[in-house]
Amino acid sequence: SPTVPINPYGTSKLMSEWMLRDLAAASSKLRYVVLRYFNVAGSDPGGRIGHSAPAATLLVKVACQVAAGVRPSLSIFGTDYPTPDGTGVRDYIHVEDLAAGHVAALTRLASTDRPVNTWNLGTGHGTSVLEMLAAFSRAVGRDLPYEVVGRRPGDIAASYADPSRAQAELGWR
Repeated sequence: SPTVPINPYGTSKLMSEWMLRDLAAASSKLRYVVLRYFNVAGSDPGGRIGHSAPAATLLVKVACQVAAGVRPSLSIFGTDYPTPDGTGVRDYIHVEDLAAGHVAALTRLASTDRPVNTWNLGTGHGTSVLEMLAAFSRAVGRDLPYEVVGRRPGDIAASYADPSRAQAELGWR
């Protein structure tokens, strides 16, 4: 896909890829992997991996905090997007699936001489914020309180992966 970031966050990610590219061009021995994550969610049952940033605004983390009574409600950042329900659509990938993608990518890197390896790690489909909130509410057995607030600068209506290359080259899904 074209790499045309629309916000500083995306630009910083692409700049990291450029720095790796330039470093590899200066060193014939450097081989690397770029894994383009989408919206990471969840934790493993043992609590070894997952969201640990206390001030995170990640939907699933905040929904967990609301369900546990740590926060009174969650914020939905805009309901006026050109999406079916007006909320942002994102590709949510479970952290355990992401970890499996890392293992697959490192296994592939060890078996190839190709210096640059880039894969999207995501599900390949989007889920809106309200759809995710409804699924989470069903899982915990009650509606979670939320408030609609304004859009965040730089947020786009929809963002989801095309993981077909990772599926074909890594056998990862």
